[in-house]
Amino acid sequence: MNGPQLSELPDDSEQLRPYISRLRRGALQAGELSAVRSLSSGFLLRFLRARDFDMELSLKLLLNYQRWRRESPEISSCLSPSSVLGLLNTSYHAVLPQRDCTGSRVLIYRIGQWNPKDWSAFQVFRVSLMTSEIISRENETQRQGLKAIFDLAGWSLSHALQINPSLARKISSVLSDSFPLKVRGIHLVNEPMFFRPVFAMLRPFLPDKIKQRIHMHGSDFRDSLSGFFSSHILPPEYGGHGPGITQVCQDWTNHLLQSENLLQQIAAHPTGDVTMTPDGCLITEEGGTL
Repeated sequence: MNGPQLSELPDDSEQLRPYISRLRRGALQAGELSAVRSLSSGFLLRFLRARDFDMELSLKLLLNYQRWRRESPEISSCLSPSSVLGLLNTSYHAVLPQRDCTGSRVLIYRIGQWNPKDWSAFQVFRVSLMTSEIISRENETQRQGLKAIFDLAGWSLSHALQINPSLARKISSVLSDSFPLKVRGIHLVNEPMFFRPVFAMLRPFLPDKIKQRIHMHGSDFRDSLSGFFSSHILPPEYGGHGPGITQVCQDWTNHLLQSENLLQQIAAHPTGDVTMTPDGCLITEEGGTL
């Protein structure tokens, strides 16, 4: 079976076990993971699916993920939605309730809702990381990836000054080779002319594959955006017939808040499997309750 066919198999398929075992052995033999206490099967499957079961690429992605987390504690060590609730309540970010026609998750970021006087770029990036950790646990998202719409209306010099080369490199790493998600498309709307210097800072760190998936739609974006997304999933503010942007932002904020305990457990032990029961308890892969 090829990689995409393997990705379609359920997590408990016997055919997946040899791949999981090989990746676990390779990871535990790597010096960078010597301090890791466990590597759950569900955790390893995210990296295998993200790289279509190519063992070498999956291991590289896993090591990059661990390295990125270790080198970015100011972002990865505090995955608390309540700590950025003020930002979330501005309708800054949403994950649309429906996937696109290919099965990809669709994320929206409304940059103009971010006030740099109140929230640092690290806090803003932390929102993206929390969402990424949540959706990377979804099997369908592991298989079909995500597409992101960045609404740059309201982008200003104060936003641009928050993005330095170090942060640009960290953002680019997550987009390209340091997180177990397939980025299927990046769509920019309402981008002003003075956003281009920031994009020029990001661009050298991006692989050609990601560069080819970046689409700039400008301010007259409704027709061009509809060429990539069905109108029934998009909010009316983006030319669609789905729920309004304020509602989908609030719904996703509520979902993040309900996942607070899960996210904090991920921040503490990212390599293990943890699920949440309806009463809010966390269950580890071994069956223990936290």
